[in-house]
Order: sequence, then C-alpha cells, then structure tokens
Amino acid sequence: MDTQGGAELCFPQLFNTSCKKPTTPLSQVLLFHILMPSMSLLTVTLNLLVIIAISHFRQLHSHTNILLLSLAAADFLNGLLFMPGEILRNTACWFLGQLTCSLYNYVSYIIASASVGNMVLISVDRYVAICDPLHYPTRITEGKVKLCVCLCWLCSVLYSYVILIDDLSQPGKHKSCYGKCIIFIEFIAGFVDLFISFIIPLTVIIVLYMRVFVVAVSQARAMRSQVTTVTLQLSVTLTATKSELKAARTLGVLVLVFLLCFCPYYIVSLFGDEVLNSASESIAFYFFLLNSCLNPLIYAMFYPWFRKAVKLIVTLQILQPGSCEVSIL
Repeated sequence: MDTQGGAELCFPQLFNTSCKKPTTPLSQVLLFHILMPSMSLLTVTLNLLVIIAISHFRQLHSHTNILLLSLAAADFLNGLLFMPGEILRNTACWFLGQLTCSLYNYVSYIIASASVGNMVLISVDRYVAICDPLHYPTRITEGKVKLCVCLCWLCSVLYSYVILIDDLSQPGKHKSCYGKCIIFIEFIAGFVDLFISFIIPLTVIIVLYMRVFVVAVSQARAMRSQVTTVTLQLSVTLTATKSELKAARTLGVLVLVFLLCFCPYYIVSLFGDEVLNSASESIAFYFFLLNSCLNPLIYAMFYPWFRKAVKLIVTLQILQPGSCEVSIL
C-alpha cells in the first residue's frame, strides 16, 4: 500500500501530490460521526415543516412569517448541503474535484450570509413594530418585506462571490495536495468579511433589540397600570400591543440563540490557525451549525400555530381540499 509518512494516501497513484487520508481525532469522532449526521437530518426535517406550514396556510402569510420563511430556507439548505459537506470534508478524502469544492464553499458562504441578513431584517421588523407601531402597517408592507428578502439573498450571492472570487476563478489555486477541500481567503478580505458579516450586523441587532427591550418594558408597565374598566377601542389596542410584545419576546429569544451560536465561531476565528486547529474550533463550529436546528425548536416552544401546523402536516390533512384556509392562529 502506498503511504506517505506512514499514512494512507487519497490518491496512491499521485504519490508526490496526494493528500493523506484524514484521521479524525478522538475529540472530533463524536462530532462528525454521530452528532452532525443526526443534527443534519433533524435540521432538514424541522425546517421543512416550517417552510410547508408558512407556505401552505394562508393565515400564516404575515410580514414577520415571511422573514421566518426565508430564515427557515437558509437553515434547510444548511442541513441539506453544508452539514453533509463538512462531514465529508473532515472524515474522508474529497473526491468531487476542485471546482465542486469551490462551489461548495461558495454556497456555504451564501447560506451563512443570508442567515445573518435575515436576523437583521427580523430585528428591524420588531423594532418598527414595537417602537413605531402607528406607522408599522404603512412602513412594513408585504411587498417591502418580500423585496427585502430577495435583496438579502441577492446581496449574499454577490457578496460571497466577491469574497471568494479568487477561489472561484481559479479552483484549487491554493491547494497543496489532491484530496482535500480547503478554502483560502486573503487576510484583507477575511478582515473585511469579519466586519461586514459579523461585527456590523451584530452591532445593529444588539442596538435595535436593546431599544425594543426598553420600549417593551415601558409598554408592559403601562398596560399593567391601566384600570380594568377601559373602552372597547383601548381594549383592542392593548390586545394588539400584547400580541406585538409576545412576538418581540419570541423573536428576541431567536436572536439571542443566534448570537450565542454564532459568536463563539467568529471569536475563535480571531485567534488564527493555532486555535482553529484545536478542539476549540470543533466546539465553536458545532454551535455555529446547531443554530439551524434550534430555530424550529424555538417556534415549537413559543408558537402554538407551529405545533398545530405540524400536526396537520404529519397527519396529511393538508392534502384535503381547502386545507390552506384552516384557522390555525
């Protein structure tokens, strides 16, 4: 058997240029052989349920749910493409060619960028709904939300292309051997990417939700101070306000989980290759991917309509005529 330094080669016929077959450290065996395959399947299943529910039931075609649908689409692609690709890249030789590797990295960047963009849009939606409720119906319309979602994905496609243009134009240019799929980004491009894809969106999300939190607390106190005998108009207003506050709390949890999952990966990335090659990368990277699986679980915990929709989907009642008009809220 052809070996190089005592290790098996991915391409024995290319003795001088073949990479060694990856040997997964014990600390990563559990991650890439058990946790990630299970998480990939669960992520695809749960987010597919979210996509079907919001797309099928007419009552769920709200402004906020359009943003959740876009986020679920990114999470679905994460579980369908990115997670299996990472399992293959870290546990076996890459036999799919350098062009496929470049396209895989490109799609991965698009998915990650779209997820961050969707979180920013969700934060903006809640900010306007809570901090400027009187103008919310006119400022946040269905057409504007759909346009913003399309622009979010389009910008993710263009931005990822600019960041990876060198790798896409010359696949395998920076590879040192055959059998590995690596991604190479120039230092300046990586530094700019860190600001555009993490620091700036993170700052926007935190600032908006801090403002939402302050206003939500003041509104909650105002509602508690209201006398029990109120007019019908005021009662309707309070009910609508409570609904918006509940949505803000739920989406606040969604944003908080997003930050907790994404921050470790980007923080570890700041320390360079020394840390990236250690067990810290595996843990941070796992949390990075875990976010796509946790989002639908958050919907299940806080949204009764999602639990009801899942029941109708699993029992195939959505195949009945007129099922899209079922009252689900």
